[in-house]
Amino acid sequence: MSEKSGAESSPSSSRIQSVERAIGLMESIADGPEQGSTLAEAADACGINRATAWRLLATLEDRHYVEKDPYSSRYTIGFAVNRLARSAGVDHLINRCHPILKRLCEETGETASLAVPRELGLMYVDEVVPPSLMTVRWIGRRVSLHATSAGKAMLAWLPESDTRAVLAAPLTGHTESTHTRMDELEADLAEIRTVGYSVAAGELEHGVCGVSAAICAPRRNPIGVISIWGPQERIPDERFSELGALVTAAVREAVGGAGD
Repeated sequence: MSEKSGAESSPSSSRIQSVERAIGLMESIADGPEQGSTLAEAADACGINRATAWRLLATLEDRHYVEKDPYSSRYTIGFAVNRLARSAGVDHLINRCHPILKRLCEETGETASLAVPRELGLMYVDEVVPPSLMTVRWIGRRVSLHATSAGKAMLAWLPESDTRAVLAAPLTGHTESTHTRMDELEADLAEIRTVGYSVAAGELEHGVCGVSAAICAPRRNPIGVISIWGPQERIPDERFSELGALVTAAVREAVGGAGD
């Protein structure tokens, strides 16, 4: 009979605490404020002391998994996360869509992004930001589906049973504009199916507006979402149809190679 202890055979005993903490810090930062998280905020969110958090973040910064703003000292997700995303089965889609995002950004003067489904939400895996703008990168950030144009664009084309499963939990009201009732959201999704694109104005964060369309390869659920977003003062209601036409055209172009 083997004399292995229970601890040796327990899955939890195989975990490395420092790795768990580093992953927790990255997840906290990815889910944190758009402007980034302070050392204290990230440490408190993960329940670890600040000295430990500082050492872990310094290592992550050195490997470009997080970036530290030299003025605000806030941390955001770094570009190395994009490299991981490319190796997670979305590299072809990123390569296909990046020139499209670049053109959208140049045509509109706003940020253009690509998001893909991840668990019960979406994760941004590529974006192109106008060179004149100083903005926080969203690559690697996961967002809720019901409060973003990208999320609603994806929900609109999922089978009804899948949509219900995804939205089974109570819907968080991020702002007073967030639709948290199923009847409101279902009306949104019906409109998206009619016009082909989605809009969210101040639903996840105040003052941010996005217009999105889903990439649906033939006979498949949505595999990605292309978005144009920026401040509401630059994207008023009058621009919705213009930007909607651009993202739907972008999606048609992307679909030409998405299923290759």
